[in-house]
Amino acid sequence: MGISFLKGNNIGSNRILISLGLIMLFTMNSALAQKAYSHDEYVPFRVNAHLKNMHIWHGSVVHPGAVIATSLEYNTRDSKFTFGLWGGASFSSVDVLHKNTGDIESAYYKELSIYTKYRFSDRFFLEAVSHNNYTGVEERGDDLYYFSYDKTQGYNFVDISFGYHITPNTLMYLATVVGGGSHDYEIQDDGTFINSWTHYFEVSSKIWKNQNSSLSLFVGGAWSFITDKTFYTEDAGNIVNVGFTFSKDVSMINYRLPVEVTAMWNPEQEKAVLQFAVTIL
Repeated sequence: MGISFLKGNNIGSNRILISLGLIMLFTMNSALAQKAYSHDEYVPFRVNAHLKNMHIWHGSVVHPGAVIATSLEYNTRDSKFTFGLWGGASFSSVDVLHKNTGDIESAYYKELSIYTKYRFSDRFFLEAVSHNNYTGVEERGDDLYYFSYDKTQGYNFVDISFGYHITPNTLMYLATVVGGGSHDYEIQDDGTFINSWTHYFEVSSKIWKNQNSSLSLFVGGAWSFITDKTFYTEDAGNIVNVGFTFSKDVSMINYRLPVEVTAMWNPEQEKAVLQFAVTIL
C-alpha cells in the first residue's frame, strides 16, 4: 500500500516535472524565435504612396493635373526579385472626344500597371512592365478590358528594360516597347500596320549630394530600327527627355518627408514642365 502510494506520487511528480519541462522548453523556444524574428529585417511586402502636381514619364506628360500614385510590391529575402503593382489616379479630369457621338467627355486619369524586376548584381538589372493606362477608354466609346493589348485602342503595352550602373551614381537605362504596343506602329500606304518596337535610352547621374539633399541630371532619347515614327516621337528618332531632379528630405517633428522636384524639357515637343512629388508613405 505504501509502496504503491509512493510509486503513484513518483509517477505524478514525474508527469508534473515533464510537463513543466516541456512548458519551459516551449517558452524558451518561443522567446528565441521571437527574438530572432524581431532582429530579422526582412520585409517581403512594401507599400508606397506619392502625391504629385502632375505625372510625367520618359519626356511625356501622362496627366497634367494632381495625381496620387501608389504601389504594392513583393521582394525576395535576397532583394534580387521584385513583383509589384503600380497605380495612379487623378484629382482632375481631361477632355476626351467620344468617337461616336462627337461629344466632349470628362475623364479622370486611371492606371494600374504590373511590373517585375530581377537584379543580377548591384550594377545590372532586368525589368518588365505591363503599362495599363485606361484613362478615357470608356469615355471615348471603346470597350474597357484590362488585359486587352489591341494596339489601335491604345491603353496597354509592355516594355522590357535593362539597367546598368556605370558607377554607384550613374545609370544607363534601355527600354524596348515589345511588339508594337499602344499606338507604337506606323501605318503604311496600303493601310497595314508595322510595329515600331521603340527603343528608349536614358542616362542619369547624381552630380551632387549632401546629408539630406541631392541633384541628378538626365537625358533620354527614342528611336526605332524598323519605322520612322516611335512611341515617343512623331517622326524619326529624337532626344525627348532632358532635365534634372532635386531631392530633399524635409524634417517635420519626428517624421522625414522625401520631396522631389523635377524639371523636364522635351526638345521635340518644345514642352517644359516642373513636377513636384512628395512621398507620404
